[in-house]
Amino acid sequence: MREGRVTRTTKETDIEVWLDLDGTGNYDVETGIGFLDHMLEQLSRHSLIDLKVRAKGDLHIDFHHTTEDTGIAIGQAFSKALGDLKGIRRYASAHIPMDETLTRVSLDISNRPYLIWKVNFTRDKLGEMDTELFKEWFQAFAGSAGITLHIENLYGENNHHIIESCFKALARSLRDAVEIDPRRSDAVPSTKGVLGG
Repeated sequence: MREGRVTRTTKETDIEVWLDLDGTGNYDVETGIGFLDHMLEQLSRHSLIDLKVRAKGDLHIDFHHTTEDTGIAIGQAFSKALGDLKGIRRYASAHIPMDETLTRVSLDISNRPYLIWKVNFTRDKLGEMDTELFKEWFQAFAGSAGITLHIENLYGENNHHIIESCFKALARSLRDAVEIDPRRSDAVPSTKGVLGG
């Protein structure tokens, strides 16, 4: 079973995450931020990663800490679930259209975290969530999960479509990258014999 569980408590947030890489896309998400919940549900459904998130944060200040710390906790649970990384396909990419919008995500589960973010918004908020916080979530997730992650919105006008296509493209890429390659199920996908550093 490739499952990961994380409890992360700070003075700013209290977060519990459980996920199963070999799930069916079932989700149970409560962060206190409606739009973030919606995006995490998309991530689960389209990656087929079962995901449960409970987050309580200092939302009376703003949504920054809860958004970032949720990304960290989900990334940590993802890394735990992957274990020794044997057998995974490692690389994946996806182009996801959403009406007038097209977004590309390419990733490498490398244990060398890095984020390239080429996404722009024309609105400051979606619902009550600041659009600048989406980069913070992806940065936190990539860093904790050990993923080299490139996200580029190729074109689009509707800000909701733009960010939703980012999460869906990440989901489809993760679905492919964590899949066990039946031709090399016993090997780490690297000529070094290890991933990272």
